Amino acid sequence: MHLPLAQLDAHLQQGLRPLYVLHGDEPLLQQEALDAIRAAARAAGHTERSSFTVAGAHFDWSGVLAAGGSLSLFAERQLLELRIPSGKPGKDGSAALQQLAERAPASEDVLTVVVLPRLDKAARASAWFTALEGAGVAVQIDPVGRAQLPAWIARRLAAQGQRVPAGEAGQHMLQFFADQVEGNLLAAHQEIAKLALLHPPGELPAGAIEAAVLNVARYDAFQLSEVVLSGQVLRTQRMLEGLEAAGAAPVLVHWALAEDIRALKRCREALDAGKPLPMALRENRVWGPKERLFEPLLRRATAAQLGRLLQSAHTVDGIVKGLKAPDWPQEPWQALARLALQVGRLARPG
Repeated sequence: MHLPLAQLDAHLQQGLRPLYVLHGDEPLLQQEALDAIRAAARAAGHTERSSFTVAGAHFDWSGVLAAGGSLSLFAERQLLELRIPSGKPGKDGSAALQQLAERAPASEDVLTVVVLPRLDKAARASAWFTALEGAGVAVQIDPVGRAQLPAWIARRLAAQGQRVPAGEAGQHMLQFFADQVEGNLLAAHQEIAKLALLHPPGELPAGAIEAAVLNVARYDAFQLSEVVLSGQVLRTQRMLEGLEAAGAAPVLVHWALAEDIRALKRCREALDAGKPLPMALRENRVWGPKERLFEPLLRRATAAQLGRLLQSAHTVDGIVKGLKAPDWPQEPWQALARLALQVGRLARPG
């Protein structure tokens, strides 16, 4: 069964099928679709999750086939996630996927989700993909074209209670927004999330989008993250003092730091799962200067260290929003300085 992405939420509200296939090359929309399926699975009692990533020609498919096969009468329902970044499972994988598809309708206790990149015509006509699509639901996730992007942005703003002014002025704001983020939905998503931090629900004031996208202090916040990742502790402190003096919003500075920490954690988990470093960075959309800064840090940092950093980022998130935390400074900029210092110390060699 083929299902348009726009209909996925309504479909999930009506009940789950035993197998889903998500294929496409738009990471944001694919992750959101996977999150929606995960949430529906948890609500249906699939509280135990198994995850596999097919890496290399010698991947052992027996673990995938065995997942969920030994459920006892009182075992929890399982969610089985299988990622195939290359989109090419190989001969053994093709046979395994067809076996998964064959048994999926007979098992109510195991929900299977297969995540794939954009597939060409030959892959979509293959025996393994045809079997998966026939046994469950296939969702093709296409990029949002330039013509559809303003309306997509408007819907995302509406979902967080915001809107642009009516008429030509509002359309101009949406067109400007689309021009800045065309081809990068993740950037669009991040900019929309920032507007929720900067403005209350309701109609956005004139110039709000232009100011947010071109805000100099926000650009400096991204410069700050590069300085932090390079381990320049003294320069980091000077930049934080400058941002505070310039009136930068602490929530935006925290956002830039937290995004890097989350990306580092995801990359570390991918490396620990056996993925090569270039693939881990690419899948998490880390490239350019950030790629050169991430590589040495990831070679030194452990999953436990990055987990502690992520917990610190969660703590500081509360502080910049007015919450108190034991053993942490209660002033937002002091808390941000401690978080940046923790990252910088981990980034420094030796």
